[in-house]
Amino acid sequence: MKILFKKTILLVLSAALAVTALPLLTARAAGNNDPTPPPTEQVSNEKLEQVWARQLHKYERLGNGFDRLDTFTHKAQRLIDKAKENGKDVSAVQAALDAFAAAAKEAEPVYASARGIVESHQGFDDNGKVIDLEKAKETVKSMHDKLKEIKSAMNGTGKALREAIKAFREANPRPQPTPEDS
Repeated sequence: MKILFKKTILLVLSAALAVTALPLLTARAAGNNDPTPPPTEQVSNEKLEQVWARQLHKYERLGNGFDRLDTFTHKAQRLIDKAKENGKDVSAVQAALDAFAAAAKEAEPVYASARGIVESHQGFDDNGKVIDLEKAKETVKSMHDKLKEIKSAMNGTGKALREAIKAFREANPRPQPTPEDS
């Protein structure tokens, strides 16, 4: 009975494997004389409105980060100085913070230049609805380019700073309170 069961399972698995190996869809390329052009992707008003809303949200988050930048860097610097006074090796965290602060100073004017795009919001009304499709496409593309330029200016320094802090914390864990301290 076991042999029959094993052979049945083996047969079913082989059949399943053979079926998955078969192509279920075929692709056809248009010939040189085929008059049907490939479909072009039309961007709908709703899609543009969604993209614009996401870009505005990202722009606002970046603005909040730039507003808190000085406070953050001063607080981080105080903590680094305190750890250094306690004999900890803070060189990696200090280098990451310096790189982050320098990149943020470089990216901040780019962020400020994007304000004009946000304020004019060409192709969109005040509620973010498309009123001129072509201008809305241009606005979304311009904003995309600015956000990409900000990301390029930051050059991953935020992530590098987080990683340096994480590595520092792993190397220097906080002391756990003992029951006598409670």
